[in-house]
Amino acid sequence: MNYQELLRKRDAYQEGKHLIPELTIASYERAFEIEYTHHSTAIEGNTLTLMETKLVLEDGISVGGKNLREIYEQVNHQKAFRYVKNRIEEGCALDEKAVKDIHAILMENILVGGVYRNVDVYISGAQHTPPSPSDMYRQVKDFYADLSWKGQQLNLIELAAWTHAEFVKIHPFPDGNGRTSRLIMNYQLMANGFAPISIAKENRLDYFNALEAYAVEGNIAPFAEMIAELEEVQLDQYLAMIGHAPVHRS
Repeated sequence: MNYQELLRKRDAYQEGKHLIPELTIASYERAFEIEYTHHSTAIEGNTLTLMETKLVLEDGISVGGKNLREIYEQVNHQKAFRYVKNRIEEGCALDEKAVKDIHAILMENILVGGVYRNVDVYISGAQHTPPSPSDMYRQVKDFYADLSWKGQQLNLIELAAWTHAEFVKIHPFPDGNGRTSRLIMNYQLMANGFAPISIAKENRLDYFNALEAYAVEGNIAPFAEMIAELEEVQLDQYLAMIGHAPVHRS
């Protein structure tokens, strides 16, 4: 990861984004929101296609043959992402209230959200087993305490990677931990001036392997590298839009 180059691109994006025409940036960010929602829910098994996701989120059209839960997962994910963006605009740091609110929004009309589990859970195919409830409560408390000082220990990409990987390793909610983790990862990226990223469902295996490397060996490097690559793609998109923006001369 060339972290200094990413910082340079982030700064150029922040300095130049006001030059991008409003229609261009609005349409790009709307397309990203639909793509992100599609991939983040598909990783967890949602069967709606990208076009069906667009019909549900942008056109408000219900998709025949899909169960209501799948529709709610998508609508809720869009709401939760917008909640994250609003909090960042207000300058609010990531904290326990935000995480519980994100989970509660994700679980609307599905189950009671924002409440930690009180039973053991197991993840199929993973070497790592999430902690039992008593240990989980201690770990999740440590997670929130660590959020503030980890930023002094890690660079900002590693901080976003750690936020996701540590939270999903603890697995504090009965369901929706993956979607919550990806949202709080983007929370950290956007709060620090970076663009949000989307992990494609096609890259699910590499993604799970990178998370497993952290859960089993404590190695955050593979996941941080994955995030850095996705972030660079996003920043390059924005910088290309800035490059194509019309020049206003007085």
